[in-house]
Amino acid sequence: MDRIKTVRKAVIPVAGNGTRFLPATKAMPKEMLTVVDRPVVQYAVDEAREAGIEHIVFVTSRNKQAIEDHFDAAPELITSLSRSGKDAQITELEKMLPAAGSVSFTRQQAPLGLGHAVWCARDLIGDEPFALLLPDMISYGARGCMAGLMDLYGDVGGNVVGVEQCAPEEASKYGIVGMGQSVRHGFAVTGMVEKPRADEAPSNFYLNGRYILQPEIFDILAHQPRGAGNEIQLTDGMLKLSDDQQFHAHPYEGRTFDCGSKQGFIEANVAFALSRDDIGGLVFESVREMVRSHEGRIRLA
Repeated sequence: MDRIKTVRKAVIPVAGNGTRFLPATKAMPKEMLTVVDRPVVQYAVDEAREAGIEHIVFVTSRNKQAIEDHFDAAPELITSLSRSGKDAQITELEKMLPAAGSVSFTRQQAPLGLGHAVWCARDLIGDEPFALLLPDMISYGARGCMAGLMDLYGDVGGNVVGVEQCAPEEASKYGIVGMGQSVRHGFAVTGMVEKPRADEAPSNFYLNGRYILQPEIFDILAHQPRGAGNEIQLTDGMLKLSDDQQFHAHPYEGRTFDCGSKQGFIEANVAFALSRDDIGGLVFESVREMVRSHEGRIRLA
């Protein structure tokens, strides 16, 4: 068996326009919308770091300067906080600041799909396996999903995807994987189907936006024709890669919130707020009262 190469780098694509959140995203990147008090993109970075990732590659586009600024030093802000005696906030900001040279940015000049965004990171990744985290998808659990993928990758190598279970009738909303032989931390993938009909889905395990991929994916994406939406689709590239390389899936034991949708974004805010020691109790009481009031209006209608 070939030696399993260490996964050191992660790609986080942040080039999307966020049109589903207009007008909020008219002048602000959708990835900077906050879940409680942290930008959505920060959750992906924290998850990557937890999993042992050493270097983050952001694939950006025009008007994303706020993301670069967020992951840069802010000496004027630190000075102001220090003068006000806000040491706890300074500590939190310093914890979030990446080490010098551990973050890179590259541009996706045209919106040609997720596969194209990943391909844009090819020179910064080089000839080594890499993690891919879609920042709209936020992991909520005892630990992030990517840590579990890294555990499975350490056992089997190859390519690894994160999955969760959906209701069988909702399979048509997702990319679905076929379930093969079980291994520690997951199972072998026998196939991948994008948004199949419920009666044609090979399982109810859907791709949840976390991947570990081998660098051969870049050459595939470079020559891949456009697919759905006239875009270069990552799933199509992974299907081609699976002809020659193994794929395994890690079922995440927590829950992933799709913050690219308004419902998922609101659910994430509630869930993370409820988990906080400082505000969880107050939020719980507020949400409970809102639910009671809403139920009352429904009964009166």
